[in-house]
This record gives sequence, C-alpha cells and structure tokens, in this order.
Amino acid sequence: MMSQLEIKSNYQPSALRSDCANCFALCCVALPFAASADFAFHKDGGTPCRNLQQDYRCSIHTKLREDGCNGCVTYECFGAGQKVSQTIFNGIDWRSAPESAPSMYAVFPIVQQLHEMLYYLADALSREALRDLHADLQAVFSETEQLTELPVDQLIRLDVPIHRAKVNELLLRASERIRSNVTALRDPKRQPKKRPGAGADLIGANFRNTDLRGMNFRGALLLGADLRQADLREADMIGADLRAAKLCGADLRGSLFLTQAQLNVASGDANTRLPHHLTRPAHWNAEKK
Repeated sequence: MMSQLEIKSNYQPSALRSDCANCFALCCVALPFAASADFAFHKDGGTPCRNLQQDYRCSIHTKLREDGCNGCVTYECFGAGQKVSQTIFNGIDWRSAPESAPSMYAVFPIVQQLHEMLYYLADALSREALRDLHADLQAVFSETEQLTELPVDQLIRLDVPIHRAKVNELLLRASERIRSNVTALRDPKRQPKKRPGAGADLIGANFRNTDLRGMNFRGALLLGADLRQADLREADMIGADLRAAKLCGADLRGSLFLTQAQLNVASGDANTRLPHHLTRPAHWNAEKK
C-alpha cells in the first residue's frame, strides 16, 4: 500500500480509486463518447447512457467488453466520482436536483484530472528512493488536494494545464531518479531489439522475455505489444497505451505510475506480477494465453 507516513492528508489509497457505489454515475452521464472500437454507440455529454439504470448502476456492467464498451472498462476517475457526488455536492444527485446537473457535469472532469495527479504523486511519495524529493512531492500533493476543495465556480474556471505542467515537471524528476538507479542492473543478454522511449510507436512490438527495467514508456503506444515474461520493474508507464498488450508472466512490481485502467485493457495471467496496490483483472483468468 502507498505509505500513509509520507502522504500527510486525509486521502487513503482507496480514495484515489473509483467507488461507483458512492457516485451518481457521473462518468455515464457527464462525459460524451462516439461510436468507435471503444464504444458501441454515440452519446452526448450530459446525457445518461442508455444502459444506466435508475439506481445508477450499469445494466451491462458484467459484459461491457462483450457488448463493445471497452472504453468504459478503460476509464478510471481516481475517486473523483465519489468526491464530486458526496463531498462537493453533499450527496445531492442530479436527478433530484436537476438545477445542479450542469455544474456537476462541468466539475467532474476537472476533479478527475486533479485526482489523477494525486494518484501519481502518491505513487512517488511511497518510494524510499525518492526520500530527498518527498518535501517537494508532499507540497505539490497538498496544493493539488486543496484545488479539489475550491468552490464550484472556481473549480470550473481552474486552469488545469498550468497546474499539470507543474506536477509533470516534478514527476519527471522522480522518474529519472528512480530509473537511473536500475539502468546498470539490466541483463545485457535480454536487451530489446527495438528501443523503447517516451511517446514511441511500439504497436505490436516484440518485447517477450526482455529486460526493460527502468525504461521510459511515457505515452508510448504498446497496443498489442508482446510483453510476456518481460521485466518492467521501475519502468515509467505513465500514459502508456496497453490495449491488448500481452503481459502474461511479466514483472510489473515497482513500475512507475501504472494504473488499474491500464491493466484492465491488457491481457495477463496468474504469473503476472503486479504492484501490490493494483488488482488482477477478473477477465485475465478467463482468457486463453
């Protein structure tokens, strides 16, 4: 679990993961999506999904993938849904108070971005190797947390990209520090033929049984990539697209900034080693490797 000794705030790790039971299905209403490989149909923002029930549950939740709604599986609000529903709007839902709906829908994606930043900062704060950066990390974590507590009208006007740039600069420093410590540990006999890098097009790349410790996959396209038995410890995975990536037997322990949503769209098995704050997706057990 992420170190509560270092994260001096009211947030627990569970607060940075979606809790649909305490949310008014904001991702199913506030957000738009277009008919595509990720969504079986088009939906406008501010319009309830046709699969949303009166109790705010999804009628096809157990078969989203089969029904062409992979985009729902990949989405993670990092706890923003329950924060907006229960804290910012005091448990008053958009059905019983329709006048609050426009503000609720506008605030939700902003808080989602701030909570995503909190998740990455919490990951960095949990690492002993970054102890000399903890004061800076904690300061930015607290500042980000305070932004989520602004009044609704101020949240709507918040310039998120400016704050994200500040957070990203610090996360880059943290990533470089962690990764530089493991570079010399890589097995020279297991080096990949195709060199990874931030934003690289690695669609379908073969990294099977390679040593990728401490490598930079920030924003990389790893769709369908073969990462079976690969060593991804301390690799920076922030924003990496892992759709249909093969992770059977891969070692992801200690990987940087990996999220549950990234695992949910990949394929793995019981031998895939994960960071202990993440959960093995249920569909991994049913897939043929």
